[in-house]
Amino acid sequence: MTNCIAVGLGGFIGATLRYLIGLIPVCETTLFPVKTFFINIAGCIAIALVAMLASKGSISNPKFILFLKTGICGGFTTFSTFALESTTLIKEGHPKVAFLYMVLSLLAGVCTIFATELVLE
Repeated sequence: MTNCIAVGLGGFIGATLRYLIGLIPVCETTLFPVKTFFINIAGCIAIALVAMLASKGSISNPKFILFLKTGICGGFTTFSTFALESTTLIKEGHPKVAFLYMVLSLLAGVCTIFATELVLE
């Protein structure tokens, strides 16, 4: 139960940060989604730092790691988890699985949005 509370509190913080960044006025003269791109890259930096510190023992409390990785980073962006999992697969000697995971995630995600919109229209 305390794990759920740790994730929930972290998720609240991450989701709130994402929302607040979305409110920042940016002169977007391009179609490129600048704020979402920034959020995704910032989330990748954050989860990489947490994973590195956890693997080196600098952060040893499993609930705190859960709060940071799954909670804050997951609430902020699930893209960071996707990127971390892909990198881990490559580092562990599974580049083909990583590539498949990346391509399928992207294609399945985009196709699912299109399909859902078609069904609901």
